[in-house]
Amino acid sequence: MSANAETQQPQQPANKKKKRKGALIFLAVLLVLVGVAYLIYWSLVLRHFEETDDAYVAGNQVQIMAQVAGSVNKIGFDNTDFVKKGDVLITLDKTDAEQAFEKAQTALATSVRQTHQQMINSKQYQATIELQKTALAQAEADLKRREPLGASNLIGREELQHARDAVATAKAQLDVAVQQYNANQAAILNTSLENQPAVKQNAAALRDAWLALQRTEIRSPIDGYVSRRSVQVGAQISTSTPLMAVVPATGIWVDANFKETQLAGVRIGQPATVVSDIYGDDVVYHGKVVGLDMGTGSAFSLLPAQNATGNWIKVVQRLPVRIELDANEVAEHPLRIGLSTLVKVDTSSKEGSMLASQVRQTPAYQSDALAIDLAPVNQLISEIIRANAGE
Repeated sequence: MSANAETQQPQQPANKKKKRKGALIFLAVLLVLVGVAYLIYWSLVLRHFEETDDAYVAGNQVQIMAQVAGSVNKIGFDNTDFVKKGDVLITLDKTDAEQAFEKAQTALATSVRQTHQQMINSKQYQATIELQKTALAQAEADLKRREPLGASNLIGREELQHARDAVATAKAQLDVAVQQYNANQAAILNTSLENQPAVKQNAAALRDAWLALQRTEIRSPIDGYVSRRSVQVGAQISTSTPLMAVVPATGIWVDANFKETQLAGVRIGQPATVVSDIYGDDVVYHGKVVGLDMGTGSAFSLLPAQNATGNWIKVVQRLPVRIELDANEVAEHPLRIGLSTLVKVDTSSKEGSMLASQVRQTPAYQSDALAIDLAPVNQLISEIIRANAGE
C-alpha cells in the first residue's frame, strides 16, 4: 500500500500543471478570438458609426408680440396651456382703438362730401362758362352795332369806349370761368368719386384704424404650448415687448454637436438613431441628417475666441449637425426643447453631400392665422361713400 501511494503523489502535481496550462491556452485562444471578432465587427460595423452625447432637442419658439400698443386687460392662457392656431392669447383695451376708428369714419365721410362738392362745382363752372360766353357774345354784338354809329359820330366816344370795355370785361370774365373750371378739373381729373385721392387716402386711414382695432386681440399663429409668459394684466405694452412664447410639439429636431474629427464621413441623408435621457434606452427615435451648420459654436458665440492673440492652445471644436426625427415617433413620445440625447449616425453611405445644394422650393414655416380679411371694412367704406355721395 505504501509503494502505490508513493507512485501516485508525483503524478498529481503534473496533472494540475497540465490542466492549468490547458486552461491558459484556452483563455488565450478565446481572447484572441474575441479580439479578432471585435476587430472584424469594428471594421465592418462600428467604424461606420459616429456617436455623441453632446446633443440636445431643439425646436421653434414663436415669440408673441403685439402689433399695436395698449393696456392688457385679459390674458387667455398661461404657461403649459395648449393653444390652437388663431386662439386669442391676450386682449388689449379697445377704447383708444374704437375712438380712432370713429374718427376715421368721420374723416372719410367728410372727404367724400367735399370731393362730391368739387365734382358738382365742375358742372357749375361749366354753366358759368356758358353764361360768360353769352355775355361776351352780347357785348361783341353791342360793340359791332355801335362802331358804325361811332364812325358817323351818331354816338359819343364815351359810349363807344364803354362798349369796347364791356367786351374786354366779358372776355376776362370768361377767362376766369375757364380757369376755375380747369383748376377744378385738375383736382378731380374725371375720376370716379371712390377713386379720388382724398377719398382713397381717408379710406386707407379707415382700414388702418379698423386693423388696429382687430389687432387689440393678440392671437396664436400656430398650435402649441404656452411658455415663458411675462405679460401681466394692466401692463402697458408696445410693439417691441415680448409677451410669451408658443412652442409647437411638432417639427422637433436634435442638434448633435459632433467633434470636428468625427465629421469626415457625415453626409446629408444618413440615418441616425436618438435616445433621450427622459425616456432612456426603452425609446429609440429614428431620423436622418438634414444639414451641418456653417460654423462652430465658438465661432457664433457672443465673444468668439481670438486665436491670433499670441497664447494659443488648440481645442477640438464641435459643429452642430441637425437630425430630423420621425414625426410619428415624436408624437407617440413627445420631447421638450433642451432635453439631452445620445445620437448615433450611420456613416456607411457616402452618397449624400456635406452641404445642401438645392434651393428650398416651399417656405420652411408659414401661418395665415394673423391674416385679417378686409372684406368687412371694405363693405363699410362702400356704404359710407354711398351714404355721403347722395346715392
